[in-house]
Amino acid sequence: MLKRLENRAEVIVAGHRGMKAFYPENTLLSFQKALDLKVDMLEIDLNLTRDKQVVVIHDNTLDRTTDGVGFVHDFTLDEIKKLDAGKWFAVEFAGQRIPTLQEFCELIRPYPELLLNVEIKEKTPETVDLAMGILQSHDLIERSVFTCFDAAIVGYMHDRYGVKTQGFPDFLMQNFVAGEQGTYSKMYAVGIAMKYLTPELVQEFEGRGILPWSYCPDTDEQVLQSLECGARLVTVNNPEPALRILAAKGLHG
Repeated sequence: MLKRLENRAEVIVAGHRGMKAFYPENTLLSFQKALDLKVDMLEIDLNLTRDKQVVVIHDNTLDRTTDGVGFVHDFTLDEIKKLDAGKWFAVEFAGQRIPTLQEFCELIRPYPELLLNVEIKEKTPETVDLAMGILQSHDLIERSVFTCFDAAIVGYMHDRYGVKTQGFPDFLMQNFVAGEQGTYSKMYAVGIAMKYLTPELVQEFEGRGILPWSYCPDTDEQVLQSLECGARLVTVNNPEPALRILAAKGLHG
């Protein structure tokens, strides 16, 4: 199924934390809204609770996207589930909760063609191992690309599990290893922020055999820039411009 990512006749649209522009990120509501628009992929972020439950939340701390304070890994799942993950965004979303990875997997069960970009935010092998177990139980490994800003975790996922990984340009990664057998050799794809995206950088990674993906082109102009630079996947907070423009150009069906 991941062969779709290598099809040069198609550009993949990934919903960043669901539909982050309009709904509280990394909630089941945000994911469902992105699914309703028929995105090809969902990008999710994983952290670990004190009692070793894998939860879907971007930050290592609760402060920004919930009414809690402190590190995710200092709370049990029961404590996490009491927090509101919606009203920080808008009052009408009060009552949204931080989902577990298990709950997310159950949500996407009716979407057998959906691809996943799974980012490890609690950057430990333990988080990777627990997440892999859950995803394997739902037959989702073959539909997933695994991401981390820590090159050591990218290497661990590549070497231990043989999965496809996404990293970032070297200057954005922790523990980056240069050289022929270094971090780039373990990367299937690279995420390039719009402020760094150029045709030259795309060509450099393509020359290394690494798929160039952009984030986050949320306007018509940015989507067109991504296409002109040669990005093969766009991770977006608002999927509408990308879906509309790509369909008009025959690059998305």
